[in-house]
Amino acid sequence: MSANYLHGVETIEVNDGPVPIQLVKTAVIGLVGTAPVFQSAAPCINEPTLILNDRAGAQTFGSSLPGYTIPQALRAVWDQQINNTGRPAVIVVNVFDPARHVSRIESESHTFDASGALSLQPGVTGLTLSAEGGAAYVQDADYALDQASGLVTRLVTGAIPANARVTADYGFADPSLVTPADIIGQVDPVTGKRGGIQAFLDCMNAFGFTPKLLIAPGFSQMAGVAAGLTVSAQTLRAMAFLDAPVGTTFQQALKGRGPEGDIAFDTSSERAILCYPHVQAFDAAQNATALEPLSQRLAGLTAATDLAMGYWFSPSNKEIQGVPALERLLTAGINDPSCDVNLLNEQGICTVFNAYGTGLRSWGNRSAAWPSESAPKNFIPIRRVADIIAESIERASLQFIDQPITQGLIDAVTESVNGFLRTLIGRGALDDGKCWYDPSVNPPTELALGHITFNYDIMPPPPAERISYNARVNINMLGQLGVKAQQTQGEAA
Repeated sequence: MSANYLHGVETIEVNDGPVPIQLVKTAVIGLVGTAPVFQSAAPCINEPTLILNDRAGAQTFGSSLPGYTIPQALRAVWDQQINNTGRPAVIVVNVFDPARHVSRIESESHTFDASGALSLQPGVTGLTLSAEGGAAYVQDADYALDQASGLVTRLVTGAIPANARVTADYGFADPSLVTPADIIGQVDPVTGKRGGIQAFLDCMNAFGFTPKLLIAPGFSQMAGVAAGLTVSAQTLRAMAFLDAPVGTTFQQALKGRGPEGDIAFDTSSERAILCYPHVQAFDAAQNATALEPLSQRLAGLTAATDLAMGYWFSPSNKEIQGVPALERLLTAGINDPSCDVNLLNEQGICTVFNAYGTGLRSWGNRSAAWPSESAPKNFIPIRRVADIIAESIERASLQFIDQPITQGLIDAVTESVNGFLRTLIGRGALDDGKCWYDPSVNPPTELALGHITFNYDIMPPPPAERISYNARVNINMLGQLGVKAQQTQGEAA
């Protein structure tokens, strides 16, 4: 406030006019699952962890081992690149706790091989190694143990004979003990920390952004997990990728969209992307090709599309990297409405198109809202564009909160939003959009309560899902025969 009396000159800075609106991050994947964190020096359990590259992923969550989902999912996500535009950010929540998810093995018989080694289950805890019918050997005196790999090595200075047969009693980290409740998560009543899918709600305070593509590969086919992902997607303005179980037939996938189905596809959420079937990819843990969920590849491809083209582009009709084959053969024809992939799309299921010379391509533009909901927001890119615009405008509006309701405020808000929408129109993210103040929805009684309302309309570009050509055989075109030849002869003369 200025002084009551001043003999001189002063300057008062006035913040007025439109403000820039910054887009929220779109190519951010939220991954919840299990990882062999006993391989890591600093394991992260039930804590959102931002991973930006493969080195950080391996150091934090270990390498691929059978039964663990996170290392495989990270590889599947990062396989998907378009025009080498870089890798998306992945926020990972590992729910596997090696101190809690432990199984016990008693009196397991082993024989040291010629190199003086034997293998137990990875993640060994509480090992007792004994001579058959004899006393226990002493760790670090008679043998060495690599807890992460489960490798036991005989020490030549110890009491274990070469090629000895021994009995092992031990616990081991067992990812099969992870339950849907672990994946869904809850709030710890003591620490107040969220776990599982719920932990994504803490990402804004931790990183300044939230995941927009949610996956729980290996678990999302479970009804409870699918529901948990969908609810969190609604809260975060994200999309949840849900898989069908391994072995699901084409008929079961279609039937799953109804109440009599056996899979968790009976939803009309515009936040759910239904993924079928599983795909075949190289599994480093098994050193062979194995089945893996489509959801992790499709989420990675969606993020790659965001980075290379823009979030307003559909992830459909993009080649899926790192996948040589599908779990089962699906018929695919670009002009065949009765082929398998078209019938799946017709029921709101995203799948894989594989025809001669096409490679394996993502196929499907619509969320699970289709066919129950025919409004444009059933298109995945339109739903995402609407989310991104809404959240961007909301965040930018913080600087307008608690300012006096005046014509200046009305002009500043509408000009800010319209400037933002014009930028998106120029980029191709919108076909059109506008923001305005309508006095009819702002009666004096509401304004007196400090409540002001603005309207905005947007129309993102729908994907060209169906292209039609009207073709006709036109006999009038026969009248052109010989005409050009006569014209050419006349010009030559």
